[in-house]
Amino acid sequence: MTLPAIDWAQPWLAPYRAGGEAGMQAIAHGEGSVAAALQHIRHASGQVWAPDFVGQDALPAGQAYEAHVFCTRTVPTRDNLHDFFNGLVWLAFPQAKRRLNELQAGEIARDGVGATRGPLRDALTLFDENGALLDAPPALWRALAARDWHTLFVGERRLWREARLVLFGHALLEKLVTPRKPITAHVLLPLHGETGPAALDDAQVAAALDPLRLGRKPFVPLPVLGVPGWCRDNEAAQFYDDPQVFRPLTGRGIPGA
Repeated sequence: MTLPAIDWAQPWLAPYRAGGEAGMQAIAHGEGSVAAALQHIRHASGQVWAPDFVGQDALPAGQAYEAHVFCTRTVPTRDNLHDFFNGLVWLAFPQAKRRLNELQAGEIARDGVGATRGPLRDALTLFDENGALLDAPPALWRALAARDWHTLFVGERRLWREARLVLFGHALLEKLVTPRKPITAHVLLPLHGETGPAALDDAQVAAALDPLRLGRKPFVPLPVLGVPGWCRDNEAAQFYDDPQVFRPLTGRGIPGA
């Protein structure tokens, strides 16, 4: 079993690089499966909050995935890049991932799987698959919430030296293996005005995942290749003159926090 080549030097992979490289090396040296490689990383890191990773065949037929993870504290894992990144995020943010799973499982227990997820499960899935966390000065937050892309990336560009963006969604990380300009993250808005390092702390992220808050969709879109230092082309201000990617604020405005 092999996985596609990954450029671990890309800035958006920095939080996952050590585990990712160790996992790829484990697979290359005969660990065999993605689940086994993730277990190798888990034991080597001494991570006590993370679940065990098991093969996909451990998921019984007809059993909802999220309910199974919640009941067994194990994560059925396929041999693909999507599930590899899912495991890396579990290892980096185990409390936040556990909270997402707890809320998903609670909704499934109450309403069943259903043809549609409902607003809370939609928000949980959006963050799990495509979410991001931002530690930034208030001026950048204001520009981002207003979709004022010129201020965010050109006028206040120097402030990005004080900022840090961490990608949380495993589908988002998978898409960025082949970077494209339109790829967009959904950034979780700060809780109670928090904009500093606590916004990236695993326990703090878990605490921010309140079902009532999530029902208001507290996310703002961010085209990730617009981040200074994340794409060479964005050194030219004209990079942002693309309304198909850097879209103005429309509709009802800023989502609820």
